[in-house]
Amino acid sequence: MSAETPVADSGQFTRRRQQFRAWRGDRPFWAGLYVLLSGFPIIYFPYYHLQLGHLTLAMATTAGSGSLIIGVLLIVLGISLWFQKHVRTFAGVAAILLALVSLPVSNFGGFIVGFLLALVGGAMAVSWAPAPAAKQAPGVPAQASEAGTVPAGAVPGEGAAGAVPPPRAADAGIESNDLSGTSPANEANGRHSAG
Repeated sequence: MSAETPVADSGQFTRRRQQFRAWRGDRPFWAGLYVLLSGFPIIYFPYYHLQLGHLTLAMATTAGSGSLIIGVLLIVLGISLWFQKHVRTFAGVAAILLALVSLPVSNFGGFIVGFLLALVGGAMAVSWAPAPAAKQAPGVPAQASEAGTVPAGAVPGEGAAGAVPPPRAADAGIESNDLSGTSPANEANGRHSAG
């Protein structure tokens, strides 16, 4: 082995870590992790047998199958939060409801541990929002706008035809509260046609 091998491995490790960080930042990762982890104590405790010397205490109840179903559903919801980020609201609400159902069904929600993990993870999933997309100047390729430079021959702010259109309220970053669509920014004067 040469002296350069650890450096190459370190560079690859750093690149993989940065890729994982970018992947993790693009989805509700921690919410998915908490919901995923909440399923394990809910599944485990109803089937746990405690040994005290020669005495075996069985925690199994008639609701063991209910605990198994709730735990597996929570694990699936946690994984779906990682790989299907668009279902975050549904998965978060479902995790909260399953956490509440686990209280009477599976030993107080896995002795409160699974209940709290599912409740916190579900709330985090519902409240998570994707980062806003970076805006780019019209007519400038995506690579150039990300690098902060303008390609040679291109004038910043000009479109393909070279004319700069007048800014509208939506383009200027002004958010309109008019739900009827009749504001002057939408080029409407407030009159509606009858037909």
